[in-house]
Parts: sequence; structure tokens; C-alpha cells
Amino acid sequence: MPCPMSQPTIIAGASDSAVADWIAGRLETALATSEGTIAITVPGGSTPFPIFAELAQGPLDWSRIAVWPGDDRVVPEDHPASNVGRIRALLEPAGAQVTALREGLVPPHFAVAWLGMGADGHIASLFPNTDPQVDDALLLRRLTPDPLPPEAPFDRISLTIPALLDSDALLFVMRGAEKQALFEAAARGENDLPIARLLGAARQPVTCFA
Repeated sequence: MPCPMSQPTIIAGASDSAVADWIAGRLETALATSEGTIAITVPGGSTPFPIFAELAQGPLDWSRIAVWPGDDRVVPEDHPASNVGRIRALLEPAGAQVTALREGLVPPHFAVAWLGMGADGHIASLFPNTDPQVDDALLLRRLTPDPLPPEAPFDRISLTIPALLDSDALLFVMRGAEKQALFEAAARGENDLPIARLLGAARQPVTCFA
């Protein structure tokens, strides 16, 4: 008998510091129960970087933490639109091992898969037009959003739903009542957007800071 999907825990009004404390707690637990390196996948966009800054100043043993972008724009790392370039700048000085996405890489198991969500229900760079599948045979895909966001009109490389589900916990950080309503509708199975497909297949704890 299949396990039921996880019902998300939604926490409204959390500060960046509260989100950073939650992530640090998860990573500290994973470090304490592992002898080697652990991994986290993280989003791009504007929301996570103040949280990264808080985490970088904390006591985590970043030398044992591998950081993977959940997706990236197909641009050089020194391009302003590069997620991995900005993540490196904040977390590598703290000691983190930051991996640039490229086709052919095999993602690890993640202690935390941290995601954002777009107003169209996309996660990572799995936009509705890309028709992401929960049983995708690939863990990484190069994709072209349609329509291309005007602020970042580039092809993308993205973890797929199976790669994101290979995690101990799913974390969402999003701002705004409209996004929260869309997320909650997806969790109830009221749409077939990428976020709904991920949540429908999730069996690990799901936490959403909204």
C-alpha cells in the first residue's frame, strides 16, 4: 500500500533569521548523524540570499556541506544572472563546497531540498511548459522556459522532480498571499502545476515559510 503524501507545515510571517535557524538545525542534525559530507540544494532569486548571509555567519561546519543550486541559468558564472556565482560568493568563504550544475552530473541525496515557487507554480526551472514528470529518467535537464522570463531570458539547467524528492526534507520559502494560496491549492491537489506534482509525490516532511 503506497504511503500517503506529506501534508505541508505552513509557517506564516517568519523572518529570514527564523528560516536560517530552521535550516541550520536540519543541517546540524544531518551532520551529527553522518560521518562524511552532507548536501543541500538551494534556490536562486532574491529571497534566499539574505538567508544565505545569515547561515554563512553561523557555526555550521561548512567544510562538510555540499551546496547544489536547484537550477541555474545557462550563463557564465561571472554573469549577474548566474545562481552558482552568487552562491559561491556567499558560501565558499565560509567553507562550503558549491557545485555548478552541468549535464551528466549525478546529484547526491540531499539533507534538505530548499525551493522557491514562481507565481505560475514552477519549481527550480521546471516551468509548466516543460511538463515535469515525477518518474523522469533524468536527474538533471537542460530546459527552455516558455515564455522566457524577461528578467532572465536564458535556457536553464535544473534538477528534476526525482532528484528533488531524493531528500530528507522539502523546504519552501516564498513571500506573498497569492503564492501561499497557490501552494495550498497545489497541496490539496487542485491543480496540475509542477509544484502540485512534486507535493503529490512527496513522502518526506514538507515545510513552507510563507
